[in-house]
Amino acid sequence: MCGIVGFVGQEAGALPFIFDGLKRLEYRGYDSAGIALALPEGIVLRKSKGKITLLQEVLGSLPPGPCGIGHTRWATHGRPTDQNAHPHTDCHGEIATVHNGIIENFQELRDELMADGHQFSSDTDTEVIPHLLEAYGGNQDLVLAVRRAEERLKGAYAFLAVSSHEPDKVVAVRRTSPLLIGLGQGENYLASDFSAFLAATRRAVVLENGDLAVVTPTSYTVMDSEGHSVTRPEIEVDWDIAQAERGGYQHFMLKEIMEQPEAWSDCLLGRLDGDRVVVEELGLSREEWAAVSRIQIVAAGTAYHAGLIGKALIERLARITVTVDVASEFRYQDPLVEPGTLVIAISQSGETADTLACVRMAREMGRKTYAITNTVGSTLARESDDVVYTHAGPEIAVASTKAYTTQILVLSLIALALAEIRGMPRPDIVRGLREVPALGATVLSRMDPVKAFAQKLAQNRDVFYVGRGMDWALCMEGQLKLKEISYIHAEAYAAGELKHGTLALIEEGTPVVAVITETAIVDKTLSNVLEVKARGGEVWGIVAGQLPKNIPIDHRIDLPLAHPLTSLVLAAVPLQLLAYWAAVFRGEDVDQPRNLAKSVTVE
Repeated sequence: MCGIVGFVGQEAGALPFIFDGLKRLEYRGYDSAGIALALPEGIVLRKSKGKITLLQEVLGSLPPGPCGIGHTRWATHGRPTDQNAHPHTDCHGEIATVHNGIIENFQELRDELMADGHQFSSDTDTEVIPHLLEAYGGNQDLVLAVRRAEERLKGAYAFLAVSSHEPDKVVAVRRTSPLLIGLGQGENYLASDFSAFLAATRRAVVLENGDLAVVTPTSYTVMDSEGHSVTRPEIEVDWDIAQAERGGYQHFMLKEIMEQPEAWSDCLLGRLDGDRVVVEELGLSREEWAAVSRIQIVAAGTAYHAGLIGKALIERLARITVTVDVASEFRYQDPLVEPGTLVIAISQSGETADTLACVRMAREMGRKTYAITNTVGSTLARESDDVVYTHAGPEIAVASTKAYTTQILVLSLIALALAEIRGMPRPDIVRGLREVPALGATVLSRMDPVKAFAQKLAQNRDVFYVGRGMDWALCMEGQLKLKEISYIHAEAYAAGELKHGTLALIEEGTPVVAVITETAIVDKTLSNVLEVKARGGEVWGIVAGQLPKNIPIDHRIDLPLAHPLTSLVLAAVPLQLLAYWAAVFRGEDVDQPRNLAKSVTVE
């Protein structure tokens, strides 16, 4: 959440680069934005609550500058206002900072600084940073001031600092929240996300937790938390900048839904060989997989829903016990993680704070950790013992689509690999997995009826989703998508639980979305659908295409399922489109839903 951008380089380069970078970080979610340029005569500051278009209106004729920082803020301390927007400055307007994360002891520091005569203009925790830098002589030696301030700050955060007395450098600090250096020619960049500088460079350095970096137009130096100079490896980001543009689609979310067959191909590429999974392409050796006796999955939100499907796949195919927990709950429950347990952490961004905390806890217990993520160089990828990437490409919309379905595919590969290693190979399912990208293109070509369904669904206040087994897990994700972007109240239920209370909510015209792809238990699910119909509910079915045409549903979307255990990603597509079109018909901001952020880097 929140976005950081920094620039140091050519005389007039700061403002256009920072503004463009902030626009590329809009997907992370924000409620205000601002830019500060470090000029010899002082800090020039412009900021505004609301979208970046409003910031553009107040930028006016800012003077050119070679150094600056920018920020998109998602409110934590203080409401979204012009005053609370970043950047923040010291009392004399000579030092500016932008900050992601939380300063836990900000109130203590604020009281101390105010007692010394510092005047604050916002309600944020962030504003203590520039005042603390001022108190420690930041208008004379910014690097030394940052190092001294770091000794006082407590929390999980990242920040950039600039000074009008040293307009040829940006000082960066990373404490948990992600921060990257982009390497250019005669100019260098900083950001909280690769996408902010991909138009300028694909070469980057990922700062480690505890790093302090000093970045100039032609160099950078990195120091660890002890103040020792360290070397961090340069990486090449293989994302194409065109992948981060809408490509003619109305919204990034629609583009990313439509990109899924290609993303699935990329995810499977090199990981299938004939009728088997290439185990070595999944990040662990055959011997390491064979040593796994239990699996603990930790994740949050959409990744948690993928984990529920992973549990079913691994248990059914490999007969290994799998437990799935919401990361924010797991870390505080004094969990039992037995020897021989592989802890699998799933996160699209690789920066989810609660999931990272679970990995650290597991490592302290001496358990092996394994990351499933989309982001090369992310904290999760680096801090886990082993990692497998989903290769979904950049996902800009806040509501996850292709990252979710590629997580399911990776979990499918893991389940099949474990099954083979344990002497239960399923070549038929491997072959079915090969067909999924082509089937995905077929499904997308048949989705026009979903738009009509969504237009009617958009008029409702409440929607229920029902399914059994892995269909229920799909429903969990379907209802989340609907409510996070359309703001329609939605709930998912195991279909067999309807009669244990939920049927009381079904009345004439109540919309119910039924997912029916678990063909082995179709009769059970249909009996629950009949219960809904008997009470006047209107049923919207997402069903296996081979089912009879006369099943008791009002509206039907058929899916060309190759095998129930390989076709879960196909069933996710109409659920995603249903949410997308419902939000469009309601006139909502699809890519940037209110109160939400792409990467949740605070607890």
